[in-house]
Amino acid sequence: MKTILVPYDFSKEAEYAFEFAREMAKRTKNLLKLFHVIELPTPQSFNSMGDVMASSNEASQIFMIELVEKRKKQMAEFESKFKDQGFSFETKMVFGNPFAGISKEIADANADIVIMGSKGSSGLEEVLIGSNTEKVVRNASCPVITIKSPISPKDIHKVVFASDFNEVPGDVINRLKAIISTVQAELHLVKINTPSIFENTRSSLQKIQSFVKDHELDAASMVVYNSSSEEDGILEYAEDMKADMIAMATHGRTGFLHLLSGSIAEDVVNAAKRPVWTMKAKK
Repeated sequence: MKTILVPYDFSKEAEYAFEFAREMAKRTKNLLKLFHVIELPTPQSFNSMGDVMASSNEASQIFMIELVEKRKKQMAEFESKFKDQGFSFETKMVFGNPFAGISKEIADANADIVIMGSKGSSGLEEVLIGSNTEKVVRNASCPVITIKSPISPKDIHKVVFASDFNEVPGDVINRLKAIISTVQAELHLVKINTPSIFENTRSSLQKIQSFVKDHELDAASMVVYNSSSEEDGILEYAEDMKADMIAMATHGRTGFLHLLSGSIAEDVVNAAKRPVWTMKAKK
């Protein structure tokens, strides 16, 4: 990893992601870039009769000016604090839509991984949660790690990679190997069996074993796990074996009844208590 990008909205979840990313940067000696998007307010406000409320607009302008100055100061403080911490560090602040801004920065910075905080499905008030997080997970051209609570890379001992093991691009596996190596964790492979997508255990295990051999993986375990749905199965298995991180590939689309679908990855990201590593499989 050469560039680690952290979208930062000053929430506690974003701080958890920033802390995790700093430890990753120390290990890899790569650039860590802290990225903040300020959403611009609508041009004007209206009262109940449809008339423009000038005073409200002026108040919004004053608020935005003060907010921008506050954020500039905070970002400068970050630069000063982390300039000599054993890794390269930069900050950047832009205006606009959070998802569009993050997507553009991933491309402009040629980011190797995005580490971002998320409150999951229950949080609606923060900028980088919910739909924006899901959009980043679905569309990012590089791996994304979502963080919800304090955790350090040194606490990642078991990583569960959930897949149907049919078509997983080599690039996804290479990036998965990179994160496993960086955090020095065990890799555990799981195929979820559901009533709607059933495959006998022998066939599933043979498929997983071939997958391990083809990609030269060092797997600590290979398991077929039964559950009512793919999402529930992934979460239940990770809980049962006390995994520290879940890893998945996503096609970046909402595939129906398919393990490697955007909707399933997003559902897991929303519901999981532990960090989730995802990467979009290129079409």
